[in-house]
Amino acid sequence: MTGIRRLIACGDVVGESSLWCTRTGRFLWVDIVGRRIHALNPTSGEHRIWQTPDLVTSIGLRKDGGALVGLRRAVAFWDYDEHFDTLAVVEPDVADNRLNEGKVGPDGAFWVGTMQNNIGADGQPLQMTRSSGAYYRVSSSGRVEALTDREFGICNTMIWTDDGQFVCADTLENRLYAFGYTGGDLSSRRAFGQPHSAGLPDGSALDRDGYIWNCRVGASRVVRFAPDGGVDRVVELPCLAPTSCAFGGDELRTLLVTSARFGLPVERQSDPDQGAVFALEVGVAGRPEHLFG
Repeated sequence: MTGIRRLIACGDVVGESSLWCTRTGRFLWVDIVGRRIHALNPTSGEHRIWQTPDLVTSIGLRKDGGALVGLRRAVAFWDYDEHFDTLAVVEPDVADNRLNEGKVGPDGAFWVGTMQNNIGADGQPLQMTRSSGAYYRVSSSGRVEALTDREFGICNTMIWTDDGQFVCADTLENRLYAFGYTGGDLSSRRAFGQPHSAGLPDGSALDRDGYIWNCRVGASRVVRFAPDGGVDRVVELPCLAPTSCAFGGDELRTLLVTSARFGLPVERQSDPDQGAVFALEVGVAGRPEHLFG
């Protein structure tokens, strides 16, 4: 039995890139279009918000106690204040691409995906006309290494499995893919399972049993995929566009899910469930985040 509750009605335009900080007992996530970073302590109820100078697309944790964030084009060091110190600029030669998903990998590097920019200066959706996204790895020295060709519509999901696979998603194609992952290099891309019939794949989290929980934008659900790509479980949610998930809370046993209002019908924009964060008791624990550095 899955218990679902709205943890906070924060009104995010595009809540994304969720993670749990075991050092502080806080849930962190970003609002890409709202240009803000959230930190919530579910126990005390303390909720902090920091504004960012540009679109903020992802967040990761550093070994030294700070954080790392993806902005529109740059990956920057961040120490929970108003300063963002650029570490690297990704794709400086593609003016109308932007960063999207980002996550610290098991190698201690920050992995980021890109896409054609779909957000206008006024925060409204822009039409996408091509698939020009790719996956990259940013090292602690600021070196940017391309891991794939520029062939993805919207890069999403970053999961490193126990059997040496890197699982990712192309949201526009409604596909999950698995690469071989050996010594930091990717090889032999293949489809991971069959395209799910409802919604499109966004962010994911890996549980301790090796199953992948994937948010389905446009389908009000999170789907648990088995290691072989088969559908194990479907959990329905009150929001239309769940975007990202992470395990947190005591013993990492609560699945925390962000959501978005971006592109929804006007009559749904004021619904407190849209752009909210939800807590799901799913009966399985997750894994701690990898740390950068």
